[in-house]
Amino acid sequence: MVKLFYLIAVGVAGFGLIMMIQESGRKVISTKEVYELMQKDTNVVVLDVRTPAEYRGELGHVKGSILIPVQELEGRLHELEPFRNKTILAICRSGNRSSRAATLLNEKGFKALNVEGGMLKWNKEKLPVEKE
Repeated sequence: MVKLFYLIAVGVAGFGLIMMIQESGRKVISTKEVYELMQKDTNVVVLDVRTPAEYRGELGHVKGSILIPVQELEGRLHELEPFRNKTILAICRSGNRSSRAATLLNEKGFKALNVEGGMLKWNKEKLPVEKE
C-alpha cells in the first residue's frame, strides 16, 4: 500500500513539473530535470534527433531514447503516435536541432520540450549514457 502511494505521489509530482514548465510558456527543459523526470515519470519519452552515427558515437545517447533524425522527423511522425499523450523530450548534440524538432512536434499536436544544451550538456553533467 505504501509503495502504491509512493508511485502515485511521484507520478503526480513529475506530471506537475511538466505542466508548470509548459504553462509558463517555457519550451525547454534542463538535462537535470530530464534525468529526474525519467526516474519518476513514465509519461515522458526522450526523442534523439541526431544522425545514427552521432547516436552511436562518442557522446552516446540517453538510455531508452528513440532515434529519429530531425531531417526525417516529419515523414516519420506516425512512429510517435503511440506517444501522443506523453511528453516528448527532444534532444540532439547541442539543442539546436532538437529545438526545431520540438517546434514541429508541438505544431503537429504533440506535447514536446527541447532538452537545453543537448548531449553536450548531458555529458558535461556526467549523467548516464549508453554507448554502442
